[in-house]
Amino acid sequence: MNENALKELLQAVQSGQTNIEQAIEALRHLPFEAGGEHTIDHHRAIRCGFPEVIFCPGKTVDHVQTIFARLAAMGTNVLATRATPEQYAAVAANHPAAQFHQAARAITLRQEETPPAGGRVAVVSAGTGDIPVAEEARVTAEIMNQSVSTHYDVGVAGLHRLLAHRRSLAEADAIVVVAGMEGALPSVVGGLVSAPVIGVPTSIGYGASFGGLTALLSMLTSCASGVSTVNIDNGFGGGYIAATIARNVAAARGHNHERNRADQ
Repeated sequence: MNENALKELLQAVQSGQTNIEQAIEALRHLPFEAGGEHTIDHHRAIRCGFPEVIFCPGKTVDHVQTIFARLAAMGTNVLATRATPEQYAAVAANHPAAQFHQAARAITLRQEETPPAGGRVAVVSAGTGDIPVAEEARVTAEIMNQSVSTHYDVGVAGLHRLLAHRRSLAEADAIVVVAGMEGALPSVVGGLVSAPVIGVPTSIGYGASFGGLTALLSMLTSCASGVSTVNIDNGFGGGYIAATIARNVAAARGHNHERNRADQ
């Protein structure tokens, strides 16, 4: 249950459309639901703006299927990351509307037909090998109702490829930059735009890249002021942060628009 759904329930009680017993039943699983091997945080959407996300590695097919079903029962959008085709098949058996994003290895179920919130996220990858992590960021930002543009294979080895997208990048409220090897691309993007840049190092690269550690350290020591960094291969984290920033920027933009109209 998200904040809007909770408000609607309370308003229904206030207006007499819903009685107290029905409201208690609707709230029975708040704030969390214990289920033996898992405890589901149903208040996450109210506190943080998006429901709890399922991290699939280490979970059995039954674990993923059960947790997904419990989250879906609350009527909110659901996201599961790093899922396998077998885990998706189990989820889809009970939720045919669920989608499997193969490159991102993510499962999504959209139950809230909410239009994009007005935020603009750009996802950039240095190379084609970085696309799976970039796609995880894209899927995450989109299920959080942000508009996403993608710019793939535009690394520093051919800088003109990136500069061809400079106008689109300048229009973004937050930018996720995914890069392996030496991880230089976030610094370059950070020097071109005013929006926050979230660097996502990947484990793509030859031996001295140390499974993404070189890219991570490069991004952490970036000379571009607007660059922050998440962990290696954490496309979900980059997409989530970018979506949160974009959502807040869009809300502020709408608030300022309404205030300007009121002043006229």
